[in-house]
Amino acid sequence: MELNSFVLSAIVLLTAAALAVTLFKHLGLGSILGLLVAGIAVGPHSPGPVVTQHVEDMRDFTELGVVLLLFVIGLEMQPKRLWALRREVFGLGTVQILLCGGAIAGYISFYQATWQAALLIGLTLALSSTALVMQLLHERGDLATRHGTAAFAVLLMQDLAVVPLLALVPLFANRGSDNPAPWWEQWLLVGGMIGAVFAAGRYLLPFVLERLLRQNNRDAFALVVLLSVFLAAGAMHHAGLSMALGAFLMGMLLSSTRFSFQIQAHIEPFKGLLMSLFFVAVGMSIDLPAIAEHPWLLTQHVLIILTIKLIVLFFIALIFGLSRGVATRLAFMLAQSGEFGFVLFGSAKLMGVINSTTFALAVSVISVGMLATPLLVRLGDLLARRAERRSSTAKYYDQATTGIPVKGRVVLAGYGRVGHTIATLLEVNNIPFIAFDTNPIYVERGERDGRAVYYGDIGNPELLQAAQVESAALVILTIDHGLTALQAVSHIRVAYPQVPVIARARDLEACANLLRAGATRAYPEAIESSLRLGAEALEMLGVTSGEVNELLHGVRSQGYAPVVE
Repeated sequence: MELNSFVLSAIVLLTAAALAVTLFKHLGLGSILGLLVAGIAVGPHSPGPVVTQHVEDMRDFTELGVVLLLFVIGLEMQPKRLWALRREVFGLGTVQILLCGGAIAGYISFYQATWQAALLIGLTLALSSTALVMQLLHERGDLATRHGTAAFAVLLMQDLAVVPLLALVPLFANRGSDNPAPWWEQWLLVGGMIGAVFAAGRYLLPFVLERLLRQNNRDAFALVVLLSVFLAAGAMHHAGLSMALGAFLMGMLLSSTRFSFQIQAHIEPFKGLLMSLFFVAVGMSIDLPAIAEHPWLLTQHVLIILTIKLIVLFFIALIFGLSRGVATRLAFMLAQSGEFGFVLFGSAKLMGVINSTTFALAVSVISVGMLATPLLVRLGDLLARRAERRSSTAKYYDQATTGIPVKGRVVLAGYGRVGHTIATLLEVNNIPFIAFDTNPIYVERGERDGRAVYYGDIGNPELLQAAQVESAALVILTIDHGLTALQAVSHIRVAYPQVPVIARARDLEACANLLRAGATRAYPEAIESSLRLGAEALEMLGVTSGEVNELLHGVRSQGYAPVVE
């Protein structure tokens, strides 16, 4: 029964989404799986109330959430960091598409009459879901990890592969597009659109936003930002590229401006709502009757295609120098097929490259794969932890090559913004230390700084043993990933109870969790920065340094209670 009232439809949809997300988060399965299940429940292929029959229109609209997600990621991605990923983008990403696409096409050729259809299906199913994977990485705080950056690089290359895949559809249909154009004209259009986005994001938009900020016109500021994102997405779409790619490029151009954080604050609410609705719309696309018509064939396709992608991704990740644990996480993260397949298979069906039965099966394979992704990621984490326990950490850390005495040194976990500052203070005071980080960019920066910075996960007990933490004078945790910090504190407290541990925390709740896990000291960074600012203000107003220090000591000794509401 389709609901005719917009308000009633909204109530049913939001109720289903809220209940499903609450339940699945409580079960530890994540919010995305809950949103997909909510979409199935209110979709046109279920026996319950139907929010709308126009699922494709809803999915097209909510894809703006994917656009905003890539824009926010671009805001956090400095151009230097993207350049550092060039090997993964053009190397790992390209090899993944070609090998996975070829292997899947070989399997599909047993069920397709033409090699063109098999190749198109294989290359399309080789692509992964940018929306699903990036949202999972954001939720888990894994975007800055080694497998997170590798997954992002592969997904970026897959977005670039949209152009040749779109061009293949009319070629395989033995007819050109409705408006045929020479290849040089198409590439000129692509170059022109990228140039226009670059000029707008680099010069025009910062100038306009600067003027609006000076006028304190916050509403116009937010509207201009949204307009710029959608114009960039529209320009790339007009050129035949992915809309998300245009938004990412615009975000990256604005990442170095002084108002990048203000832009992110304006965009986040829209992104969160549209992304949630996007996953609901994907769930609504899952055709349960079509799945029921060919249950065994669909199951076979899903299992074989997932297995092909898992094996190929794992081995090419190893070839590109990633560890077994990282390769395992990457493979299970990217094993599903992506939302781009809905569009490409629809176009292929209209042009006669594939028939209606193949279209229904292909779309079902994508839908089931996306539905299973949160569970696959959890399985990948489990297998990766086992692989990391079995593997040696010697290739990341070798005590014989550090030249730093073991006894009495400091072990620093994290070499980001906070870790770099602490390392500088230790170095100035001639205190020996070694540092570990899971982000290769930070490790490379440490090497350039001439410091003993190594790749390694401080939450891994094997690494703690290899680093001889039992002889350390102090362990300092500056990492921003709360779960890893808690694991590290727990391992250190159980295995090396005599070693003091001080840790950085986001807020008081995270601080309390670290202290319960066994940290000697834990400092909530937001409150500490506020205290330091207040202390400076008091000293400038004439309060003596002794009185200020006594006040700060009193606040800290009471667990920050005097300054927390």
